[in-house]
Amino acid sequence: MDIIDRENSGRVINVSGAEIGGGAFTLIAGPCAIESREQLFAAADGVKAAGAELLRGGAFKPRTSPHDFQGLGAEGIRLLLEARERTGLPVVTEIVDPRQIPLFEQVDLIQVGARNMQNYELLKELGHVDKPVLLKRGLASTIKELLMAAEYIMAGGNERIILCERGIRTFETATRSTLDLSAVPVLHEKSGLPVLVDPSHAMGAARFVPPMALAAVAAGADGLLIEVHADPAHALSDGAQALRPEEFAQLAEQARQIRRIVRG
Repeated sequence: MDIIDRENSGRVINVSGAEIGGGAFTLIAGPCAIESREQLFAAADGVKAAGAELLRGGAFKPRTSPHDFQGLGAEGIRLLLEARERTGLPVVTEIVDPRQIPLFEQVDLIQVGARNMQNYELLKELGHVDKPVLLKRGLASTIKELLMAAEYIMAGGNERIILCERGIRTFETATRSTLDLSAVPVLHEKSGLPVLVDPSHAMGAARFVPPMALAAVAAGADGLLIEVHADPAHALSDGAQALRPEEFAQLAEQARQIRRIVRG
């Protein structure tokens, strides 16, 4: 079984051996976009050494500008699978179109990004896929809308869903988005599903990521999604918010310390 009901712990989603939820604390880390084998492997080795349980990397990148780097596509997925063989870490990457589902056959965890949270045709198709889904909250979506998006997937028979708070659009401009940490306990209460937090996309600046990541742990998040790049200054996508591997290692240790305090 991939979903296990544990008393007072909610659901546990098993992603190729890595547990998310049910008292486990899970770190998912890697580059925003896969740029090359060397770039991906450098990040993968770093997050593995720091104790990450899953490797993330974007093969398909929906960008605001059509002129920005859109990812390597199918080649990116191939490189991600190579990195899995190298590190032993299960991998997560974002899908943007239902027609791409065959390309994700060997991916361990399929991510639905913020821009596609209400892509209902995609959600319906993922309801028929025998894989866990990481569903991110939309840029300006309410908690109810996020839960209804999850219901679209569940209606097709797939209940292996992990929710992710990644910041919402407000009138504040000091950060990329406003990280709504109140969503963590609310989503736990309303759904019983595991809830992760992505402070990288919310903050948009690497220096703000660690404090908000630790705040997310204190709020009861089941894990974190952190962007990591060995050379953020030359990243092709969102380098400003990426941590270096050594910075991620420090954050990972601090997060585990906070988690131990919160769990008692």
